Amino acid sequence: MLVAAVATVLVAAGAAVAVVTWDSGDDPATLILREYPAGERPAAPPISGELLDGGALDLADLRGEVVVLNVWASWCGPCRAETDDLEQVYQETKELGVSFVGLDIEDERDKAIRFMAGRVSYPSIFDPAFETGLGFTDPPAPVGPPATLVIDRAGDVAVAVYRQVGPIELEQAVRRVASEGAPPDG
Repeated sequence: MLVAAVATVLVAAGAAVAVVTWDSGDDPATLILREYPAGERPAAPPISGELLDGGALDLADLRGEVVVLNVWASWCGPCRAETDDLEQVYQETKELGVSFVGLDIEDERDKAIRFMAGRVSYPSIFDPAFETGLGFTDPPAPVGPPATLVIDRAGDVAVAVYRQVGPIELEQAVRRVASEGAPPDG
């Protein structure tokens, strides 16, 4: 049962666009989107690991930036459909102190690398067993991809989306969270 629907009207290219977001309560099986008010946000789960292209990344090292974490897999149709939108929003918001990181789960490395080549310019952590999922409590771990978290500069989850995310909806959320504090100097 859906608890609340919030409609926001945006003006884009001279046309009004309605963006509807849903908060479906606390049941992880039906959770679609959850926005946490500032001061009431849960800490992001610890996420680190080997990158698809080598090296390693720990989200804790990005503290002070807004981080968009996208959980995906190369075999996931909705993940494939949102890839261009994610890259577009990344390009449009990175100057605001925003980093994007993929979290490739339940996948094969070679297939993931082939899919992402030339599509995105941000890194992806390779976690085929979804071991990072053990760190999720609130927000709950996604039951599968796609899922997207917008993590504020303090390392807390501001928005959790448990479905394919649209570009207007994502950019709106990222800009809102980025406006809460200036990016760090230096």
